[in-house]
Amino acid sequence: MSGIRDWAERMWTGDLGKTNIHPGQARVQFEEVDESLGFMSAFSNALVLDTEEGLVFIDTSSLFHADPLFEGVRAWSSKRVHTGIYTHGHVDHVFGLLHFDAEAREKNWPTTRILAHQSCPDRFDRYALTQGYNGHINARQFNFPKPVFPGRFRYPDETVAKERALEVGGVRIELYHDKGETDDHLWAWIPHRKALYTGDLFIWASPNCGNPQKAQRYPREWAVALRKMQALGAETLFPGHGPPIFGAQRISQALGDAARLLEIMTQQTLDLMNEGATLDDILHSVELPSELLERPYLRPIYDDPRFIVRNLWRLYGGWYDGNPAHLLPSPERDLARALAEEAGGSRSLARAARRYAEESKDSLACELIELAWRADPEDPEVAALRTEIYRNRAESETSLMAKGIFQAAARDSDPSTD
Repeated sequence: MSGIRDWAERMWTGDLGKTNIHPGQARVQFEEVDESLGFMSAFSNALVLDTEEGLVFIDTSSLFHADPLFEGVRAWSSKRVHTGIYTHGHVDHVFGLLHFDAEAREKNWPTTRILAHQSCPDRFDRYALTQGYNGHINARQFNFPKPVFPGRFRYPDETVAKERALEVGGVRIELYHDKGETDDHLWAWIPHRKALYTGDLFIWASPNCGNPQKAQRYPREWAVALRKMQALGAETLFPGHGPPIFGAQRISQALGDAARLLEIMTQQTLDLMNEGATLDDILHSVELPSELLERPYLRPIYDDPRFIVRNLWRLYGGWYDGNPAHLLPSPERDLARALAEEAGGSRSLARAARRYAEESKDSLACELIELAWRADPEDPEVAALRTEIYRNRAESETSLMAKGIFQAAARDSDPSTD
């Protein structure tokens, strides 16, 4: 128990490292919390309850970590897996039971019952339709060498609408649905332990609520869920990523701060939308709550809170950004070529981009180098400058989402990768 508590303490005091933001860097270890409760830290986490009828998993972790999960749990308990609960259908939460399922078949045990929200099957159906697209997303987001995304899923046997209470082997588990990172999210309350399992509604980082390559997220509803959890008075919090939080005061603070971050971003954005501001106006007017983003559990190391504004606009305002030229635009390459011609050629745009980069005006530098490259992607000078600018931009960003996209852009134009 000392290991997990030491880790939790280091994280709370600000020693984050990189152990909770990337599949290849996650802390991967199964640890006993007490004789009937085990916690798998991985990408993603899983909580295992030992009951008289068998084991209950809240989240099942990912294909990346199915081996250490099985080995860790089996060194701790030999009981069959009675129930598995998906907090949501993201692939890092739903593939960890593969070895347990194979074991159950070999030993002729009953099949593990899987529970999830009623929208989870629709998510899996959507993933089947967009398998290739999601593979490309993951390659950019996590710097994978090639697109990879599963095509088959273990669908739930039973689904939950708004809430449901389970009892397995004398242990009561209450499941609640709230939208947040996804529309199919459940979180779990174990009353006799005063223990909370948040899933990805808390991940030791600024909420993953704006991810630019993923489906709709729900900042306002997410904040409501966090306030519900905060009101429970939990004494232990188990998150979807990162270590547990021990102690009611710390848990209340962390949940309250995360909720306030989302509430501030949501209110500012909606106020500006209601005033008739364009998306561009809002993106450059919303003020980030820096005092909250400095908290060890809210730093923008995974998603970027500035992306939340775009998600709110998409949710409440549609895709038209307020610029009429973007309504029925010309192809981007045609615009880039026209501007390059007016500027004296693509190299003129590229060299201007380099000057802005040298002045630390990174956004302008990226805009100009992208125009130059789209105007003439075969020009070696333009390609080299584009690679340099995006590599430097990736280094300067803190969020994995931004880093991944800028690194992918740099690779696209890097002559050495041909």
